[in-house]
This record gives sequence, C-alpha cells and structure tokens, in this order.
Amino acid sequence: MPRSARPLDLPLRVLDGPAPLRHRIADAVVAELRAGRLRPGDALPSTRVLARALGVSRGPVVAAVDGLVAAGFVVTRGGSGAVVAPEADRAAAAGAATHVHTSAPRGPAEDRPASPEPRWDLRPGRPDTSLVDASAWRRAWRHAGSVVPGNDAGAGPEHRRLREVLADHLRRSRGVAVEAADLLVVPGVGASLRALPGPLGVVGRTVALEDPGYAEAWTAFAAEGVRVAAVPVDADGLDPALLPRGTAATYVTPSHQYPLGARMPVTRRVQLLEWAARTGGTVVEDDYDGEFRYDVSPLPALRSLPGAEDHVLYVGTASKLLAPSLRVAWLAPPRHLREPLRVELEGRGLVVNEATGHALAEFVASGSLAAHHARVTRTYAARRAALVAGVGRHLPDAVLEGVDAGLHVVLRLPDEVDDLDVVDALASRGLAASPLSAYAVEAPVRGLVLCYAGLPETAADAAARTLASVLAGA
Repeated sequence: MPRSARPLDLPLRVLDGPAPLRHRIADAVVAELRAGRLRPGDALPSTRVLARALGVSRGPVVAAVDGLVAAGFVVTRGGSGAVVAPEADRAAAAGAATHVHTSAPRGPAEDRPASPEPRWDLRPGRPDTSLVDASAWRRAWRHAGSVVPGNDAGAGPEHRRLREVLADHLRRSRGVAVEAADLLVVPGVGASLRALPGPLGVVGRTVALEDPGYAEAWTAFAAEGVRVAAVPVDADGLDPALLPRGTAATYVTPSHQYPLGARMPVTRRVQLLEWAARTGGTVVEDDYDGEFRYDVSPLPALRSLPGAEDHVLYVGTASKLLAPSLRVAWLAPPRHLREPLRVELEGRGLVVNEATGHALAEFVASGSLAAHHARVTRTYAARRAALVAGVGRHLPDAVLEGVDAGLHVVLRLPDEVDDLDVVDALASRGLAASPLSAYAVEAPVRGLVLCYAGLPETAADAAARTLASVLAGA
C-alpha cells in the first residue's frame, strides 16, 4: 500500500441500467479496483468533485461512498477524506460488491448447474471437523440444554465455568498463567479485533502488523481509524528492531507466523517485550494454532514470559482446534485494559451466547477437548507428512515453509509467476488453494498457502501431482 495517498485522476465509467444510481457509481469504483487502475491507499476525490465530474447530484455520490465504506472497500479518516482500504483490490478481484446484484428470473434451482466442490480443498483455516467425537459433542450440548438460561439483558453472559476451564487449558497447553477473571470470551478473532483500538488508545496512531500477515487484522484496524504500518517478516518472524518510530502497538503471530510459519525465537520475544516496556506499547499476540507442533518442541506463548502480563494482550481461538463455525475465541488482556475492553465488546454486541459457552465448557471439562487434540494432532501429522512427501516426489525443487507446526504449509513460487493465475488454474483442476500474495501489503511474495488438515493421506499424492502439472505450465 502506498505510504501517502495519490489523488484519483481516472474518470469513472458509470453504466446505464435499472439499478439505483448510487449502486452503479459504487460498481464503477469497484470495477476500477478490479482493473488495477485504482489501488489500496489511493484517495478518492471529494463527493462534490466526483458529482461534478459525473454530471449528477451529490446525493447519490455520497450514498455510493457510504456503501463503499460499509462494505470495507474504502476507509475515511478525519481531514484526509476517503481512501481505498488495504486489500480492497483483492476483494474486488474476488467478485465482492457493495450490494446484491439483481438479475432476471431464472429457472428452478435444479435446472441451474451448481458450482462444483473442489476435489481437494487446501485453503487455509479449515480443520477437519469430522474428527470431532460426535458422542462427546452431543453430551456437551445435552448438558448445555439442561442449564436454565440467565435473565440479565443488560450485559453479556459471564461464562464463568468456560473461563475457568479455559484458564486451566491455557496453563497446561500454552504455559499462560491466567485466572478465570483475566479472560474475556468473544465471538471469533476477526470481529473482536475491531474492538481493540479504543481501549488500547491507538485510534489515529500507528499499529505495526506483519507483512505478509493476517489480512483480517489489517482490515479491522484500518476500519477503526488506526494507521497501519507493514513490518516485513523473515525466517524468525517479525524483527522488533524494524518497528517504526512512534508505534503504539504491534500485532504478531509468534508461535507460527501467519502465513509463512516462522517461529519467533526467544531472543526476539524478549526484545519485543523490552520494546513494550520501554515505550508503553501493547503487543497483541494471536496464538491462532499454537496447539499444533510436530517435529519440534512447542515454545510457550509470548504471554508466558515474565513481565508479559503487563504488556501482552493474548488472543486464542477454538476455530483451528475445533471448528471455525463455533465462533468462540478468548482474550487475556493486561489487567488495566480488561474492564475497558469488556465494556467495548459488550457495547458492540460482541458476546458469545450462553448455551454455546455451557457446551464448550462441558466439552473441555470432561476431557473431550484433550482427547480430541491428541487424536487430531496424530491425524494432521500424518496428513502433513503425506503432502510433504508428495510434493517432494513431484516437485523436487519446491521450497516448503512452515512445515513443523500449524495446519498449513507455504509453497514458494518464483517472483515472475502470478500466484493468482496459478490458483485459478488449480481450481479448474479441482484443487482449491490460496495465493500467498493475498496476505501481503508491501512484501513482494509469490506462492501457495496449502492446508493439509482435510486432505486424506491417500489423496496427497494425487493432489501433489496436480500441483506439479499446473506449475509446469505456469
């Protein structure tokens, strides 16, 4: 993303049609993004200038810009107008829009061909939910159904038992010593990140993020008026020495850098904590798949280091361990931030419903989560080994990164290869993957992010052979 916005000097082509004018104006902006003539960081002209250029009244233009902001294509900042958001071009290229497009009536659903499911779905963030013990899961929900719901409509559920069992889980599995009162239960990581800037006091200030990194974090912070700064990562993750002057907080994935898979060594972890103590900054540690380690001993979470409890806001989630659709995560903020953050989360309605909390608490307390973790770790280790072996056979010169932990690996591609084109070609052959460049803001990276969690060992060789076939023609 450009460091300073450049003014838009391209005329918009607003198509005729039955759709409202505000929708057609927004579509024209999205089309410019899709074509590459408009890029993240570019400044849109004022609504008055744009209305004059289009020869229309200002009302539909204002409505179009509001729609672009609501959809996340554009962000507005005081004194600097509307600016194209990070990753907006990627979203446009993927077919995202600001509104539902109407079309002529079509025939019955059975007459329309359905989009084919990929034969091998290797997109990241997809654990194999079929490995969850169905009997244990049903028992947990029967227990939740036996609990009479509370009647406090003025606040979110307390989730007292869930916080107690999660605190014990974190102590045993991640070395994080927290009390139940230190934890906040939230409905997923992505949405909850938007609640952080206010309590952290970073609105209008700089937050450093890994590049390449977690795109939802970029979107969440930028949408809340934070100045986001890209910090390149290397084989050891983020280097604290590269944090820009004036950084107020930094978001990191030290246990398994997302998506490249690096483990931040203890030396850099200590340097990051020293930076936080010296500057008063906050480290947001996203431990999104810290439970999965294969050929190496697990490093404890950054939050487990001495003094970290005053500077590190720990983020954990059930999405990789159990299922993304569960929408349960947890935060362990420094104690001085706990109450402001709780108020902000409840004010935004970012709470987990009571029944889900009871069911997950029972699943953890009964020992079912520990048994599940042991089972899926063995399964994922075997699937990872099968994919790595298949790639080694069919792509002997390939460079794989992040193989010792997590649920995915990264297959590097030469800089001259367009990984978006490769992903499209793979999709036509029944293999779904994600382009590495989609996770980068300034870093010139090309590659494929491949999740092996749902890939049976017996299918790994065929998937690797398809990869090799497509890359041979890239």
